[in-house]
Amino acid sequence: MSRRAFHWSNNSAIEEPAVNLTPLIDVVFVILIMFIVVAPMLELDRVELADTSYAPQEKSISVQEASPIAIHVRQDNTILIEGRAVTFSQLADYLKQAKVRYPNAKPQLFHDKNANFGTYQAIKNAAEAAGFQQMDVVLKPA
Repeated sequence: MSRRAFHWSNNSAIEEPAVNLTPLIDVVFVILIMFIVVAPMLELDRVELADTSYAPQEKSISVQEASPIAIHVRQDNTILIEGRAVTFSQLADYLKQAKVRYPNAKPQLFHDKNANFGTYQAIKNAAEAAGFQQMDVVLKPA
């Protein structure tokens, strides 16, 4: 018997490692779909800002309606109602009582430009919780 020697040769091309991007693309699509579903549920507040161009004093617009509910915020975020400083809980109680006394009035907020936005947001939330649908933000021209 003769012996045959089998020699295996590898004539195929060398394969290079490949990165499978399918799981990454799946995750990106899931996140995109989540944003599309959640975005309409977000609550956005829009505040229209006054024109910054210079207007002569005689052409400036003044507040026509005086509200019985006036809230002042100082530069140091102190909240004043009728000239006295109040806390957020006192403000919430005051706004609930004011809604009962003046059901059609809109609170006016005189907010210092150097006060924190968080103070404005807390006041707005307290006004909404008291049942007010609108609030005037009165800005003092520079």
